[in-house]
Amino acid sequence: MTTFISKQDVCELLQVSERTLARYRAEYWYRGIHYVQPVQKTRYNKELIEDWMVNRHDYSAHLRAIEAYQATLPSNQPKRKRAS
Repeated sequence: MTTFISKQDVCELLQVSERTLARYRAEYWYRGIHYVQPVQKTRYNKELIEDWMVNRHDYSAHLRAIEAYQATLPSNQPKRKRAS
């Protein structure tokens, strides 16, 4: 299950300022993967942010985590056949 956290929580988790967080969002993270903006408040995918912290210099390892996350999304599940 994915945990989405606030900007303040991510800043605390990474121990960075909001300005650095904005730079990470612009340079390294993907909208819809690492963070979402449903209406006004941005929410961050805690598990992928933590994985990025560990694997930020090993893109292929982090890419595997992204792929694993995407595989769990309802939109990527096989469609069920209707019972006749």
